[in-house]
Amino acid sequence: MFIVVVSLVVGVLHLYPWKRIVVDNTTRGSRGRRIGNTLFVLLPLVMIAGLATGTSIDPAVAQWLAWPGYLWLAVFFYLVLVLLVLEIPRLALLRWVRADETDPRAGVSRRALLTRGSAVAAGVVAVGVTGYGVSVAMGPPTVTHVPMRVRRLDPRVAGFRIALISDVHLGPIIGRSYVQRIVDLVNDQQPDLVAIAGDLVDGTVEDLADAAAPLAELRSTHGTFFVTGNHEYYSGYRAWVDYLPRLGVRPLRNEHVDIRHGGAAFHLAGINDHTAYQFQDPGDVEAAVRGRDPEQALVMLAHQPRDVGEAAAHGVDLLLAGHTHGGQLSPFEMLVTLQQGAVAGAYEVGDTRMYVTRGAGFWGPPVRVGAPPDISVVELRPA
Repeated sequence: MFIVVVSLVVGVLHLYPWKRIVVDNTTRGSRGRRIGNTLFVLLPLVMIAGLATGTSIDPAVAQWLAWPGYLWLAVFFYLVLVLLVLEIPRLALLRWVRADETDPRAGVSRRALLTRGSAVAAGVVAVGVTGYGVSVAMGPPTVTHVPMRVRRLDPRVAGFRIALISDVHLGPIIGRSYVQRIVDLVNDQQPDLVAIAGDLVDGTVEDLADAAAPLAELRSTHGTFFVTGNHEYYSGYRAWVDYLPRLGVRPLRNEHVDIRHGGAAFHLAGINDHTAYQFQDPGDVEAAVRGRDPEQALVMLAHQPRDVGEAAAHGVDLLLAGHTHGGQLSPFEMLVTLQQGAVAGAYEVGDTRMYVTRGAGFWGPPVRVGAPPDISVVELRPA
């Protein structure tokens, strides 16, 4: 049903660029019209096929649909965006077009000049921005150092560093070599602890075990911890929760552990994804903090920033999250803010501080515009 709904929405949305690029610039029955019509049928179908098969078939096969389908998704997004922006000068020049329908010197109507110019401009910008975004997304993640003051943190723990990884999205496009690069970047930082805040995979253990294998090489003083993201629940979360400990990664499932460092300690908690209740595996902040020492600082891992309200209500001092990708395709971050209440960076809700990473990978298009991939090294400091 989800794929049917997406297909219908995608089909309707494609009518607008089809009208502006194909219908407005070609004549009925012409070769250009036929080519345009064919592309505006095939490309959406490939995109839908890529979305539908990304987590359900062997990534080695799925990539042949994922690459063209996801790239078209990004081009389509910016194509629509630019065409909408160009509607403003189109309306402003409407009187100029109507006043003189033809340019006798060139033999081309002003209307044709305007429609063709808009189509060319939209195509050039959409392809150019997408190409730039591919180079950013497929490049190495930036390493961001973030000092965060934490209420109740014992001064003896000051300087404790957590390497925060999120949204790797192992699957048809991101594979073992990309994970190895992330692992090497993290190990170079020599962190005290590694935290993976969900959406590690887009596929099954059977298909992605080899790609995930480099995670076993992560090195830190206190180990690697993991909480589920929404995409784990599309990929067989139980199998991944059982498999990750073989790689030295400990899932935190609505629970907390004590991290002892420098003669002091703080609590590290983790909750299941905000939408996990749909899979009978709900996140539970209350269960995660039950039995805590109220005198010790409490740091919590959660996939989605919108858990911060409940975290604040239960006395969490610092929430570390991901999920947003920083918007991934600017200006999509505006919608992310409406849905999550945060995009990337540091926030405060009551006495609780929150840091949201942009994520180390990407979902869908291998494209990042205005939101480069990120590994965050969060340094804890006493408030």
